[in-house]
Amino acid sequence: MTESIDQLLAHPVGVMVGYFSVAILALIVYLSCFELVTKYNCWDEIRKGNVAAAMATGGKIFGICNVMRFSIQLNTSVYDMIIWSFIGFVLLLGAYLLLEFLTPVFSVDEEIGKDNRAVGLIVLIITVSLSYVIGASII
Repeated sequence: MTESIDQLLAHPVGVMVGYFSVAILALIVYLSCFELVTKYNCWDEIRKGNVAAAMATGGKIFGICNVMRFSIQLNTSVYDMIIWSFIGFVLLLGAYLLLEFLTPVFSVDEEIGKDNRAVGLIVLIITVSLSYVIGASII
């Protein structure tokens, strides 16, 4: 099975389709994990017009995809990309949880649930910024 996958990945189009497919699947899984740790339902809040939730979720999507971009660019196989993007995701998730812990004056999740756009914007900026730091440290 692995040999046939490796043969498909030997062609440039196969490589692109392989990375793209894995990235989409990983994005769905990673966003689902983020959904489990937030106190609000991202997609319900976005459907209601909660701009703060949209900004925070957009930052998560960009951050995850940015880490995957570095993982694809700096590794030679889909398997390495999966490993490094998972490590990058764990670091992003940890940073999100740390942000919640380091703001004892208010709850980040509760403020985003209340459509506090300032909090949504700062979460977006922190997530995107840290994705560049994480991506740059991928070897």
